[in-house]
Amino acid sequence: MQHKKSVLVIGLDPTLIDFSQPGYAPGMNATKVFAGVKSAEEELTGLGYGVELCFTDFGETAEAVVQSQLQQKRFDGVLIGAGLRINPSNFLLFEKLINVVHENAPQAKICFNTLPNDTAAAVKRWV
Repeated sequence: MQHKKSVLVIGLDPTLIDFSQPGYAPGMNATKVFAGVKSAEEELTGLGYGVELCFTDFGETAEAVVQSQLQQKRFDGVLIGAGLRINPSNFLLFEKLINVVHENAPQAKICFNTLPNDTAAAVKRWV
């Protein structure tokens, strides 16, 4: 039996985001983000990937949460969402999480999306 490729999708918990702040897409809100993430998860699952979601805060527990999830199983890919990468105010958190992934899942391919709706394309590029 062939191994099902597993992907960890890391993103900020949308309920913690103030979407009125600079750096977030106009008109975006938690409901839209959750809908996009659910759609991406369903698309990836339909393509045969095992998907786990990992929502973090803005840094109080983010590193520990990601590390704990990475230590539970081996992931073939780790996608770090645009909300963690694109907004300049999250730069240090993004850098910390890259290092947590590197230390705890060195075999995993790292993927980046631009919005939830291109998550599957990002994963397919590398995993």
